[in-house]
This record gives sequence, C-alpha cells and structure tokens, in this order.
Amino acid sequence: MKIGFNGASTMKTDLPGDIRVASLAGYDLIEIWAKKMEAYLLDHSLDDLRTLLAEAHVKPLAINSVEFITFNASWEKANTLNLIARYAKMADYLSCPFIVVVPSPKPKGATDKEVFDESIRVLLEISDRFRDYKVRFAFEFLGFRWCSVSTLEEDFAIVKAVNRENIGLVLDTFHFYAGGSSVGAIRDVDPEKIFILHMNDAEKLPKAELQDAHRLFPGEGVIPLAEIVAGLKNIHYDGPVSLEMFRPAYWFRPPEEVAQKGIDAIRKFL
Repeated sequence: MKIGFNGASTMKTDLPGDIRVASLAGYDLIEIWAKKMEAYLLDHSLDDLRTLLAEAHVKPLAINSVEFITFNASWEKANTLNLIARYAKMADYLSCPFIVVVPSPKPKGATDKEVFDESIRVLLEISDRFRDYKVRFAFEFLGFRWCSVSTLEEDFAIVKAVNRENIGLVLDTFHFYAGGSSVGAIRDVDPEKIFILHMNDAEKLPKAELQDAHRLFPGEGVIPLAEIVAGLKNIHYDGPVSLEMFRPAYWFRPPEEVAQKGIDAIRKFL
C-alpha cells in the first residue's frame, strides 16, 4: 500500500508546507485540502502546483473535499456541481485520481430508503456529468449521528447500487469506529470500490460523543486498527492509505513532527 498525507492533519500549514513535510517524511502521496489549494491558486498557477509536486516527488491522491452533496436545494445543487466541475478539471490537469465527496446531514424525518435513493440519484448524476474526466469520486461516510450515511455497510450498498466505474468510497477508520461499522462487514466489500483508506485512531469515549477533535495517531487509541487492516488484506485491498488526523491540538505542533510521527505509526500496521 502506498501511504498518503492528508492536509487536514496540519490545518494551520499551507499547501506548499504540506507538500514539503510529506516529502521529507517519505510519503508517496498527498491528499490536497481543497481550501488550501484555493488559497495557493490566488497567486500561483496549476503549473506551479504541478511543478511543486514533481520536485517534491509526491503525487496527488485526492482533492478533499466537496461536502454535503445530497438533499440540496436547486441553487445548492448548482453550486455543488459547479465546484465539482472546477475541481475535476484541476484534478485531471494534476493527474490526481480522486475527488472526495461527502453526504449531507440527514433531514428530519427522512427514512433510510429516502437516504439510499437520494444518494444513488446524486452519485449517478455526478458519474454521468463527469464521465469524460479521468478523475473518480470517493463517497465518504461520516460516523456522526447527524450524517445521512454513517456506516461502511450503508456506503457500500449505495456505491454497489450506483455500479459505476468512477464512483467508489472512502473508508476512514475514525468514522468506521464512531459510526458502529462492523469489521466483519469488510469481507462483503469489493476492494476495487475502496478508493482510499484514511487511517487514524480515537480516544476512549462513548462512540456517540466522538468528534474530530478526539482523533489520535494510529495506535494511540481504541480503534481496532489491526483487525480493520487484517480485514482489508483478506479481501486483497492494496490501495492507498492516508493519514487524516483532523485534531486541532495537532495543528499547533511542528508539521514535520506530525507528518513523521504519522507515517511511522501507519507503517507499524502495514
């Protein structure tokens, strides 16, 4: 598995800083935090970014992310599709294989079937609109109670029903644990549909209380990472694994330290 570094792990660092520390620590890949990319492109070009990546010997893994793509009003849907179109052009120019897309909060009173049908409808539209691009779309469930898609089982059922080559999913170990996904469910997932594995750990708290601020470096918390990785190996998943920390306390540490500690932690599980 190739190892990636996600810019959410060092939110106070700019995009060139993320690329630099990822290169220094020996990461193969980088997940580009979309808002950092937007800031960088205010006074740089995509050519500049492509050169920066090439000189660092780090390849882009994903643009992360386009959030809340389901249950939108017509104007919200138009804005979302316009943003995806912009990022799809950038991704293809940068040879970036994925864009991460995130489901919306669950509307009050919405049934599981309505969530299932809405998610499929939106992903099919994205698949059709952007079928001529090389970039593919990774649908990331969030293990929070408010999210419309919060488990691996739900996410894969949706992706399987969509059944398009350019639609897959993200398995984030924090969201996997917080949302109550089953390790046993991994055996039923098509490994080709897992586009990215996000690795991180969590504090020992009731799952319903977990928030991003409770993330920890892999191996420092209570998530059964060894079992999750073993399950993925059993289905022959060999795709990218990316460190995504999202813990504000880590954002004030030296980014070199966060990057190095993260890759060392991930390697212990791989």
